[in-house]
Amino acid sequence: MRALVFPGQGAQTIGMGRALAERYPAAQAVFDEVDEALGEPLSALIWEGEADTLTLTRNAQPALMATSIAAMRALEAEGLTLTAAQFVAGHSLGEYSALCAAGALSLADTARLLRIRGTAMQEAVPVGVGAMAAVLGLDFAAVSEVAAEAAQGQVCQAANDNDPAQVVVSGHREAVERAVEIAKARGAKRALLLPVSAPFHCALMAPAAEVMARALAEVEMRAPAVPVVANVRASAVSDPAELRGLLVDQVTGSVRWRESVSWMAANGVSEIWEVGAGKALSGMIRRIAPDVATRAVGTPEDVVAALAALNG
Repeated sequence: MRALVFPGQGAQTIGMGRALAERYPAAQAVFDEVDEALGEPLSALIWEGEADTLTLTRNAQPALMATSIAAMRALEAEGLTLTAAQFVAGHSLGEYSALCAAGALSLADTARLLRIRGTAMQEAVPVGVGAMAAVLGLDFAAVSEVAAEAAQGQVCQAANDNDPAQVVVSGHREAVERAVEIAKARGAKRALLLPVSAPFHCALMAPAAEVMARALAEVEMRAPAVPVVANVRASAVSDPAELRGLLVDQVTGSVRWRESVSWMAANGVSEIWEVGAGKALSGMIRRIAPDVATRAVGTPEDVVAALAALNG
């Protein structure tokens, strides 16, 4: 069994998806439609812009989704249908890419939702008030205890359970800085602040969750062609109303990536393709489920190799 997964923020690079667009008209059409939906040439920023501008949350989120869906359309152009996968999933904003790939959301709606999401998440907390930090070498339970001790009346939560030895904490900057020191004292191999513009996936994002609840209420959510393994549920979901609610919960809730991958492996998935920019998820998957084969699909060469392996 196979699953397709879609990357989240941090995977963005200038030039991503351009070779796909040059090779596959269907991939170019994705970037054209996203540009039209947003009313601006996001593709020009992705391919020729400044990295600092692309990294802004409001740009990075729709840009990464567009690149993932372009790769998906390239696979489809080579003959792969979504029925080649039993599940789809995405890391944080990648869940929107997964829903789009599975036909639950239209491409235009997905682009507009991610622009709203990125802007709302950026505006929920004044710059400098929040922070995130990666803790390496401690598991989720241990980091949750660290976060609780560090909070001291502020917000500090274990936000991303990425793999058995990588957990991200999020919250007020002072509390996150305390968590870094406590984690080091508890034996973490490394604990370091991340270069992010806002404290994602914690209670400080409540204003953004309210914005997303209103925005999601206005778009059509269809049943996905294959089940979506949702971030905050870490199991497969197909009901449109439930998926809509889980996207709202996801703004303040933990990304349960380790559990999501483990759930897929336990339910028969033996191969996972990372569709879009970068290979960060593939690395996490190998640490979570070493017996699951991984494949990154982000370039025309990757697309051809993936289809050759599928048909071989």
